[in-house]
Amino acid sequence: CLDVCDPAVADACGEDLTCLPAKDTFVCYPACDPTDAAACGDGWTCVAYAVDAGKCQQECDLEAPACDPPDAVCVPYGDGAVCSAPCDPVNQDACPAGLTCELRTDDLYACYEPVWFDGRVSDASDDEDIEGARVLAADATGAAATSVALSGIDGRYSLQVPVKRNADGTLAEGVFTLRAAAQDYQQFPAGIRPSLPVDATDAVPAADGWHLASALTNVTLIPLPVEEQGLSSVSGRVVVTTGEITGGGVLLVLETAANAGEAPFGFSDREGWFTLFNVPDDTYVLRGYKADLQLNPLDVTMAAAPVVDLEVTQSDTPLVSVSGSVQIVNAPGGSLTTVVLVPESTFSDTFVKGEVPAGLRAPKPPAAPSVAGEFTITGVPDGRYVVLAAFENDALVRDPDPNIAGTQIVHIVVDGATATEVTLDDSFKVTEALEIIYPGALGPELVEPVGLEFTWVDDSSEDGYHIVVYNAYGELVWEDDTIPNVSSGDVVVPYAGPELVPGMYYQFRAWSIRSGGAISTTEDLLGVFYTEPLVQ
Repeated sequence: CLDVCDPAVADACGEDLTCLPAKDTFVCYPACDPTDAAACGDGWTCVAYAVDAGKCQQECDLEAPACDPPDAVCVPYGDGAVCSAPCDPVNQDACPAGLTCELRTDDLYACYEPVWFDGRVSDASDDEDIEGARVLAADATGAAATSVALSGIDGRYSLQVPVKRNADGTLAEGVFTLRAAAQDYQQFPAGIRPSLPVDATDAVPAADGWHLASALTNVTLIPLPVEEQGLSSVSGRVVVTTGEITGGGVLLVLETAANAGEAPFGFSDREGWFTLFNVPDDTYVLRGYKADLQLNPLDVTMAAAPVVDLEVTQSDTPLVSVSGSVQIVNAPGGSLTTVVLVPESTFSDTFVKGEVPAGLRAPKPPAAPSVAGEFTITGVPDGRYVVLAAFENDALVRDPDPNIAGTQIVHIVVDGATATEVTLDDSFKVTEALEIIYPGALGPELVEPVGLEFTWVDDSSEDGYHIVVYNAYGELVWEDDTIPNVSSGDVVVPYAGPELVPGMYYQFRAWSIRSGGAISTTEDLLGVFYTEPLVQ
């Protein structure tokens, strides 16, 4: 029988013993030398848990794994494989040095070589390196999947991501989106800029694990206007002590009565740590948003200095469900959609979008669009929200005609202490979107600044079209509401606005017009394009 030990205590086990992980605990094992290939005898390998400390583990065959005890798993180690107790993902110290605890396709946890995203954070306007940017990855549900990686003086970062494994250690499943924030820069993603999915199974093996470096792991940030630079930051941690929901992946927003659409915001990492950059001096209420988690609001006063060490705590106020219905009309190209909740403080009237907290969606993420009638979003924390239907890329849009019911932007107040159910009065009217051809049909697209033409599929029942172009700051760059109808073929409109700024992101939106009113529009998240930065 082996003695239980505390790995934090020096010499916890005495001479010739070392404190190493076992199933659900740490025990005193006879120590072996990881540098001695013969330290454990035939059929056994000395597995290194520290530079000078290891334990003997039974060797096994990945092709026909058989371990004693039977609940042990056969995992790759060095040039072979060893039997190891299933690990605890909360306790990464349970794995040998250089390995990490990962979920397998058989729902067991075992220790494998880590997967890293390698990338660079740069200034979109001039391609200069950005030091000190905070980069994290969100999983398919929108929740934080990682801790934060900081970019170095050369703008480069390495971010470890959790990836489901096959039994032999190969990469089975892991799709993420990146988030990045830095002092004096717009966040990414935000406004018109989406974050595209990165498939971690594309990583390639290296000496210290698996690595993926691609255009999708490089992040460009747009500098804030000069008058919005030089501001302070707010940082702290979301602390959750009960239930299965953690403080990771919470949308934190600094709200006032007057900053709707312009509120400083950020996301907590997997452990709940957060930093909100570029915060003007003011008195705020800090609120946290995440499905199935109610948090206490916190008063914050900014006065030209960073605010640090805040602790956002869990509340026992009941969560709320939000219900309503969607009516899809004149939409042969799409029949299923989604509904999301956006905190009013992050909602932009210009872009008609905002930040969607993790899980505040029907159906629950990452499920494909499935709403064709009634919907319910459960686990909604207190706050003021905008309800958006057909917000994602599903070939559908909210009907833009303001003269019929169900087409207006819906604002609601959620207060779990007053009511645990909110039911919307009117059904959302949803219709087929105008299909974009160029630019930005699938995601942000690089364009030449000269000779740009916007192209989309003809509506066929329109009298004409209206087009607008906004930049990433929300400024109207150009519009034309006199585009005639098209009798055949696609709609092609040459850009006739001011010169496009190097490194800037833009979005165009088009509406089809009939009898003086809009009858359809392009999708909320598409039509984004950008130009090359001005490299010095």
